Amino acid sequence: MNVLFAKTAAVLLAAVLLLPVKAQAVSARRAVVLEPVTGRQLFSRAASQQAPMASTTKIMTALLICEQCNVLDRMRIPKEAVGIEGSSMYLKEGEVLTVQDLLYGLMLSSGNDAAVALAIYCAGTVEGFVGMMNDKARVLGLRDTHFANPNGLDAPEHYSSAADLAVLGAYAMENPIFAKTVSTKTVQAAGRYLRNHNKLLWLVPGAEGIKTGFTRSAGRILVSSSQRQGRRLVAATMDAPDDWRDHQSLLEAGFQNYQVEQLLAAGEQLGARVVAGGEGKARILAAEDFSYALAQGERPQIVLGGQDFAYAPVTEGADAGMAYVLLSGKIIGRVPTVYGETVEQIVSEKQPFWQRLLER
Repeated sequence: MNVLFAKTAAVLLAAVLLLPVKAQAVSARRAVVLEPVTGRQLFSRAASQQAPMASTTKIMTALLICEQCNVLDRMRIPKEAVGIEGSSMYLKEGEVLTVQDLLYGLMLSSGNDAAVALAIYCAGTVEGFVGMMNDKARVLGLRDTHFANPNGLDAPEHYSSAADLAVLGAYAMENPIFAKTVSTKTVQAAGRYLRNHNKLLWLVPGAEGIKTGFTRSAGRILVSSSQRQGRRLVAATMDAPDDWRDHQSLLEAGFQNYQVEQLLAAGEQLGARVVAGGEGKARILAAEDFSYALAQGERPQIVLGGQDFAYAPVTEGADAGMAYVLLSGKIIGRVPTVYGETVEQIVSEKQPFWQRLLER
């Protein structure tokens, strides 16, 4: 399960460590490499800076369609989706296509017309669909992202960041229909031969695609995903003149220099706490597993929060506070803990004052 998006009490706070890639070798003004399982940013350059996102917008458009619609449905193209400026799959009014055909046109050919057609099909209006996009962005915690349209044409209130695009891309890749669509190199769809614009599918081992983007004001933008031996990395670059090379070097360095290691296992003893008013100590156990992407030589520390003692009674399985995982003095995660056994309160058996008087 992808820990980054699972409902878990562990809060992952990414500590940024630059990959061993020469800074001057990365052309992007904004960039990030994300290890999705642990949430760690393996490389970061102005990753939270807001900027136009161009056609990487279509990641959110496709994701919502995959989640909200049946891709086998057929739809008639409305006139509002015909003749949209920019990249296109050249839709004709009244033409009937499946939702999946339009998804291919959206993600392989970057069809702005396909984006409008899908938005109207899903929400009734483009404006209604944009509202859904912004709602989803809030749910995913994309604080530096706001959508004004479903295709990525420049607009004042249409922007994102490299960090947000990487999180969005990683989440979208968990959807099997989305993942299948963006990893497709070529396809015949509604009488059209479509070829994926993402060159990384041919250049990078394990590449799974995601999305390219370009406008004059935004520059070249790219979000990519690659998986090797069960490990996935997601990279995002914005305003990157040499984005193909950027992603090749960043992904390669990420796979070579980092490994995901389990640092804590549920039920593992982390320490013990004196129980005041009881007998002995109570063990402190990790309540959840915790894993993190580590470079060779990195040595995290586990620190228990709270006091060194507790007051009786203490119940097995009860909340025992948080354990903090530190790397180079920075918190990279926190894991809930529980008590390992029950410790009863010792009750004093002193006689009442009146009873002591009668016994004299």
